[in-house]
Amino acid sequence: MHTFTVIVTNKVQADTEEEAALLFYQELSAGPPPLTFRLSNEVGQTTELVLDRAKAEEFARMDHTADPGNW
Repeated sequence: MHTFTVIVTNKVQADTEEEAALLFYQELSAGPPPLTFRLSNEVGQTTELVLDRAKAEEFARMDHTADPGNW
């Protein structure tokens, strides 16, 4: 299994860094999750990925703990 760093980018206008983080948190808790991600793997290769919302929501509903590959 590989390790990835997942970065979500969202531009927020705020007076301080903490306020920007709080506003982003508010967006996450009130609306749909973001679909655009930047991923970096173990060797530093970076990829930008945009998910299809319908496929992402279907994946989120599935119980992936039943997958023997996760044991």
